[in-house]
Amino acid sequence: MIDKAAVEALHDRTLGPEYKSVPPAAWGLAVRDYLATAPTLAEFATPVVTLDRRHLTSNIDVMARWADAAGMRLAPHGKTTMAPQLWAEQLEAGSWGITLATGWQVQLARAFGVQRILLANALVDPVTLRWISADLDAHDDVEFVCWADSVDTVARMTEILGAVTRPIPVIVELGGPHGRTGARSVDEARRVAAAISSSPSVTLAGVGGYEGALAHDRTPAGLDAVRAYLDEVAALHAGLAADGLYEGRAIVTAGGSAYQDLVVERLSSVVDDDTAVVLRSGAYVVHDDGFYADISPLIASRVGAQHLSSAMHGWARVVSRPEPELALLDAGKRDFPFDEGLPTPQRIGGRDAEAGHHISALNDQHAFLRTPGTARDDVPVGTVARLGLSHPCTAFDKWRLLPVVDDADAANPRIVDLIHTFF
Repeated sequence: MIDKAAVEALHDRTLGPEYKSVPPAAWGLAVRDYLATAPTLAEFATPVVTLDRRHLTSNIDVMARWADAAGMRLAPHGKTTMAPQLWAEQLEAGSWGITLATGWQVQLARAFGVQRILLANALVDPVTLRWISADLDAHDDVEFVCWADSVDTVARMTEILGAVTRPIPVIVELGGPHGRTGARSVDEARRVAAAISSSPSVTLAGVGGYEGALAHDRTPAGLDAVRAYLDEVAALHAGLAADGLYEGRAIVTAGGSAYQDLVVERLSSVVDDDTAVVLRSGAYVVHDDGFYADISPLIASRVGAQHLSSAMHGWARVVSRPEPELALLDAGKRDFPFDEGLPTPQRIGGRDAEAGHHISALNDQHAFLRTPGTARDDVPVGTVARLGLSHPCTAFDKWRLLPVVDDADAANPRIVDLIHTFF
């Protein structure tokens, strides 16, 4: 499912100053040679984002077991991390394939030998579409599926590809009111399916969509909106199956990292010998201490012992104490995510953060750490703070290399791996 030799070769890459926060002592060394020196986190400059090995391993296992028990296939959304090393771990744990969002991401995945790819997007770019068609012709063992949400999309794909040796499988995307892409009604989606069936360039592979665009919380109204949408996905699939439009086993796909429990609840009934339900959750691999820590169905308060836990942390250093209850940290928007909530102080100078300590704002390269009730001398210049982060997708894309620590709770965690990202 992935070229393990290509993934392992990432450890042969030479480290240098192009990798943010990697210490000068590592420059000129291959990753594997630097790891052999048993480095620790204290050797890295701040700011830095780390991954926690214990929680990475646990999260991958928790999600794999949960999906399997629910009778779902799992194609983790690779755009969350764009890290082939982590994709390999997810595939090794039993994932059915890797989901991606753009044509370029597909090309990157193919460069690392990923054999089953679900592109959760329409593909009408001529350069990439022709490249993918040629790649499929050259590799019988590669499976690829993309989306279409309009008759115009199908027409454009057909115009670009013409008659092909191996038609591209396409999923009809159903959307919802005020959502993202996707046909806005079942009837419209059925017209898209008919267009796919009559095209010489594509074949109908299934139905799907993204329920996360319809709600942003777990209020009753939000959950009801997601359930209603997933019921429409099921109805669309049933209608297309009854019309005999599928060629081969059908895919029904939904499920980000916020409502995968509802996907199981509403779509598990469609699973049979002719239909598979594919979840596309991505954020679970590192989870977070913000948005997903609250909304995910797989947190401790909802599922007990077998739960997801945050495997990413930000580390930043106090560089200024211009006011008694304000500390400026050397990290900002270019280092830590902020679109789904600001970072949250967890430990400051090796001690648990006090109640009321919080990040009030981020500039490009600074974080405003408010320290009400704390004397300036208690958080002096040079103090290192560990921060909880929210939203993995916009954490990974700020780092070309992420150190993996053995235990983020240790006084000076040991670096056990370095994860390359491709954005």
